[in-house]
Amino acid sequence: MERHRSLGFKRYRLLVFLLIGLIYIFVYIHRNGTAVVAVDLMEDLGAEGALLGLLAGGYFYSYAFMQLPTGMLSDSWGVRKTVAVTTIVAGVGSIFFGMAVDVEMAILGRVIVGVGVSTVYVCGLKFISQWYRKDEFATMNGIFIALGGVGLLISTMPLAFLSDRFGWRMPFLIVGLISFVLGLFMFYLARDHPKDLGFEPIHQHREKISNSSLLKGFVKIFKTWEFWPPSIWLFCSMSIFISFGALWGGPYLIHIYGMSKVEAGKILSSIAFGMILGSPFMGYISDKVLKRRKIVMIFSGTMLMAVMSTMTFFIDSLPTVVLYACFFSIGIFAIGVNPLVYASIKDAFPLELSGTSTGLANFFPFIGGAIFQPVLGYVLEMNGKVGDAYTVAGYTEALLVLLAITIVAFISSLLMKERPPHET
Repeated sequence: MERHRSLGFKRYRLLVFLLIGLIYIFVYIHRNGTAVVAVDLMEDLGAEGALLGLLAGGYFYSYAFMQLPTGMLSDSWGVRKTVAVTTIVAGVGSIFFGMAVDVEMAILGRVIVGVGVSTVYVCGLKFISQWYRKDEFATMNGIFIALGGVGLLISTMPLAFLSDRFGWRMPFLIVGLISFVLGLFMFYLARDHPKDLGFEPIHQHREKISNSSLLKGFVKIFKTWEFWPPSIWLFCSMSIFISFGALWGGPYLIHIYGMSKVEAGKILSSIAFGMILGSPFMGYISDKVLKRRKIVMIFSGTMLMAVMSTMTFFIDSLPTVVLYACFFSIGIFAIGVNPLVYASIKDAFPLELSGTSTGLANFFPFIGGAIFQPVLGYVLEMNGKVGDAYTVAGYTEALLVLLAITIVAFISSLLMKERPPHET
């Protein structure tokens, strides 16, 4: 502990923030790795569209349903123990997935991974809320999400290259082993609160609260209007990213535009670049320039509708540069803007409920992804195949589904309310 304290407050919090950020990089590798190997999974495990959607969705179902206990764990058990234990679990699940001999084993592996990585984002927000000022929250959250974008980037082109050379299994075995080691580092290095190392706390709050108080907070959160429009936005916008960017975007580029896996990976990597550049920028604009969140959200909803309309109505005739621009925009406006969404939810509640409120909100994007991954697979199957590829008509109907939920996301941005950060 003295060794940790000797680093000083700012250097120590940066070190732990980067460690959690590194773990979050691997969250995105776990999450999106199935997109570029989707065709391989269908061939190797005999999974058709709906079954592949269920396989990929196994991660998101377990992730989504872990969000309530995750929020409560981050507020009561603490960030250090929660992230350390579950990151080790994620590593075990990834190794299990990489060794799968059938679809059932692969689904179980993805479920275990989903449980394991489910705590990292909410606990990351909890760490930021403990160690950084309120007017730094959206900016630091933006940097945190940008680190996730690095993981998304790795899960596209590099993973496509590795899977081409060594098969789809090897990358998941390597990622599992690294995740296991990172969990051990988290347990050794991290501390939950500045007071744990004798530093002066930034905020006055109750470090840990009872389960009964958390349950009362749970009821309060669901009764608060400010909680719902941002949560609906997360459900819709992240469903677009999770169902299309993290799964069906790869087959879409391969089937409709005749791209190779590596070529499709390059375009999918545009989402990561949009996320990496957009997240800190959106957070900075919100915190330091406009000092408003709703305006940025409405603009993002408008842009997202424009992007999804373009892809839907010109589905098989877009130049490559436009495809890059569309996927890049999804990275900005479906993911990069989300630090503002979580900040607005955090602002509506006392600091001791920050983990629970953001954990509850974090349920919605991942249950959306879990629902829409197999839904899009079902829509594609219902429109048949030409050879081994799904049809233009199938992808058009799938994108119409995503356009509809984009419109709902835009409406939710209009309904958001802003208030100053909740003072405890």
